[in-house]
Amino acid sequence: MSQQWTPPASSGTPTTVPNYLIPAILSIFCCWPLAIVAIIFAAQVNGKVAAGDISGAMESSKKAKLFSFIAIGLGLGLGLIYVILMLLGVGMSAIGNT
Repeated sequence: MSQQWTPPASSGTPTTVPNYLIPAILSIFCCWPLAIVAIIFAAQVNGKVAAGDISGAMESSKKAKLFSFIAIGLGLGLGLIYVILMLLGVGMSAIGNT
């Protein structure tokens, strides 16, 4: 005698959880160590939603968003610092050659 498995009842929370996979993939170009972590968490979201673990999916989604946005911010910030230092270096060398 076997019992039929019934999925857990909906608790009113949304079943669509954003996985932030696109920002995680785009953040590879900015800071790849953090982007890999973001991709791993983003890949976990859909599986957890399918298993009925909405709270786990929300947590993975939140971590994917956090790591991808931190990676993008670091990449943009370091790129800006690089451009500023290059402009200062070129400007200082032009002043020194006159």
